[in-house]
Amino acid sequence: MYHILINPASRSGKGYRIWKKQIEPVLQEKKIPYHAYFSKQPGDAARIAHKISSPTSDPLSLIILGGDGTINETLQGLQNTSRILLGYIPSGSGNDLARDLGIPSNPSDALDLILHSGTPHCMDLGAISYPDGSIRRFAISCGIGFDAAVCQEAIHSTLKQAMNKLGLGKLTYLGIALKQLFTAKAISGKLTIEDNPPIHIGNMLFTACMLHRFEGGGFQFAPDADDNDGILNLCVVGDLSKLFVLFALPTAFKGTHYRFKGITPYKAKKLTLETDLPLWVHTDGEVEKKSCRICVTCEKSAIQIITP
Repeated sequence: MYHILINPASRSGKGYRIWKKQIEPVLQEKKIPYHAYFSKQPGDAARIAHKISSPTSDPLSLIILGGDGTINETLQGLQNTSRILLGYIPSGSGNDLARDLGIPSNPSDALDLILHSGTPHCMDLGAISYPDGSIRRFAISCGIGFDAAVCQEAIHSTLKQAMNKLGLGKLTYLGIALKQLFTAKAISGKLTIEDNPPIHIGNMLFTACMLHRFEGGGFQFAPDADDNDGILNLCVVGDLSKLFVLFALPTAFKGTHYRFKGITPYKAKKLTLETDLPLWVHTDGEVEKKSCRICVTCEKSAIQIITP
């Protein structure tokens, strides 16, 4: 029995059509048993995931049809992720998880991978702990500062919704990124990796904690990341002029950004980051709150996902 969680609003409303025209007919034709659930508003995916994963400790086959944000919200509700076998049909705008794992972008091919040709792959998960005691998981990356501020503004942008329908959503992100870059205040940060002495970051633009290579729709902030090594790959950007950032950040699409002084890689199983002022924080592009202190950890082989 497959439990299928569908975000009908993904890919600017195409998620439902993908389900009705490409996925459901195949399942019915092949007489594959399934139960479909639809998220209708924020928080639904977490509530559904909690409900279907709570009753027993038996293995659970879960398919998610949505984007990276749907994956992230689902993680917040899943109980005992080690017993979950996850199938993913990417239907978002960024699809960084699918990009890194080699999961097909075509929904029919992704379904065929899940049903026939794929193999289970153990994958790490990360978690952010906040000073108020709340915890939020992530599958791809988390970040504090500039990248999260861009996500936060984009989530509430009516222009982005319109541009997505035209297939030009990335232009919205570019405009928001330029605005955020030149309005960002100079903030100092203090990074503590495990029990090592603190690392002081002057004029920190952002820090990304990566489980996979990509975030933000293809930025390869962690070209050496291994999603099953129990380690977070950090990309710390600070002490760069805003004008220079305009030239340096685009090189992250090819993962060559570390040649610039002021963009520094670190690795950690656990870290704490403190900033002078509260900054926006994202998990897999989903923004919940601002904070001036986050603790980030990595759980090795926390979940299985079907990959080529």
